[in-house]
Amino acid sequence: MTVPERVGVLGGGRMGAGIAHAFLLAGADVIVVERDPEAAAAALGRITDSVEESIDRGKTVLSRDDLASALHTGTDVAAFADCALVIEAVPEERDLKLDALRRVEAQLSPGAVLASNTSSISIDSLASELLRPGRFLGLHFFNPVPASALVEIVAGDATQPELLGEARGWVAALGKTPITVRDAPGFASSRLGVAIGLEAIRMLESGVASAEDIDAAMTLGYKHPVGPLKLTDIVGLDVRLGIAEYLHAELGDRFEPPALLRRLVAEGKLGRKSGQGFYRWDENPSKESNR
Repeated sequence: MTVPERVGVLGGGRMGAGIAHAFLLAGADVIVVERDPEAAAAALGRITDSVEESIDRGKTVLSRDDLASALHTGTDVAAFADCALVIEAVPEERDLKLDALRRVEAQLSPGAVLASNTSSISIDSLASELLRPGRFLGLHFFNPVPASALVEIVAGDATQPELLGEARGWVAALGKTPITVRDAPGFASSRLGVAIGLEAIRMLESGVASAEDIDAAMTLGYKHPVGPLKLTDIVGLDVRLGIAEYLHAELGDRFEPPALLRRLVAEGKLGRKSGQGFYRWDENPSKESNR
């Protein structure tokens, strides 16, 4: 099992950088395209730091020179022309993703595969606006990508069946476990994860317990690696709110965002990336205090 020889990633933020990292360590040449030179330089630094950490930890036999020569960044989607696979990893907004996917698809050969890293937006909805829906699917990676063990493969109605087998092989080559789900609001992982996270927020809002104790109930009682409130901080409260609003519209009131979540987002308390959410985060995210 191998990954495609040349892989593109549109968007070099936390998720895009992690996806690039994973394919680099699996032996692919990777091109990351960002919106402007400053963002491209930031993505290069982000990926380089992450890869060097993997080298220092003995997670790869590839050298720094090998990995540096395999990584390319730029600002023009035309750089994806020779890629066999391109993964879109832009923010979770349907119109933004659709515009990005259309621009990338126009550069690809007919046999190339286009994928979205969306965590909730309908693959069929996006595919309906593309020229080659059969060569499109969801590849939902989890944060942090280098350490995560799972990739959710989302099959649209038009996705070619043989493409799903190829995708499972790529995920296995990355050292991760694939699960395959049909297109549905929130797929499997986001739908379950957001449901737990929203209920935890409601519990905190109504004074059932502190954030730390609610999280401990899940980490110690149910062996979750991280509690739902701390996970929301890591993902970003704004990101979770956006997903919850989408699921609320698609699936009904059980996914209605709690007032506390809306208030914290309005106050700019977005979690780890802003320094405060349900927890306060210092420069070392492993050390936090309850809000």
